[in-house]
Amino acid sequence: MVKAGADHQRRSSRGFTLLELLVVLGLATLLIAMVPPLISAALPGTELKSSVRRLAAGLRLAREEAIRGGRDVALTVDLEDSSYQVDGPFRRVSFPKGLELQLEVAGTEMVDDQRGAIRFFPDGASTGGRIILSRSGSGWQVGAQWLTGRIEIAPWEGP
Repeated sequence: MVKAGADHQRRSSRGFTLLELLVVLGLATLLIAMVPPLISAALPGTELKSSVRRLAAGLRLAREEAIRGGRDVALTVDLEDSSYQVDGPFRRVSFPKGLELQLEVAGTEMVDDQRGAIRFFPDGASTGGRIILSRSGSGWQVGAQWLTGRIEIAPWEGP
């Protein structure tokens, strides 16, 4: 009789019930849904810094395309749409909601009061300019030097 009880105990502890699996899956789903907003709320500067790095990469891409292709290539920023795009087959990239944008480029590169570009030439030089991304009065500026086309990222504090 003792042996039968041991077999029964061994059989019942071999796996999980469907209810236990559903509870675990429900908890996992809840955690997956809740954790990303908590992380971004805890680290508000990460979204801004990520956008700055992505924008700098876009400027570098425009410069490399100009040098490689032997033609002028521009990165155009649309303040109204909160986005930018590199000339050619590249996709439009949107900035996250809530970021404040400022654009300082050469007057000849302004399409209208909401759109302007930083243009790169085949020798690597550019028209120069900077784009400021900020939130609550502080942020980062991403710019291109006109003579060398070098891309720079620097902290920015509002007035």
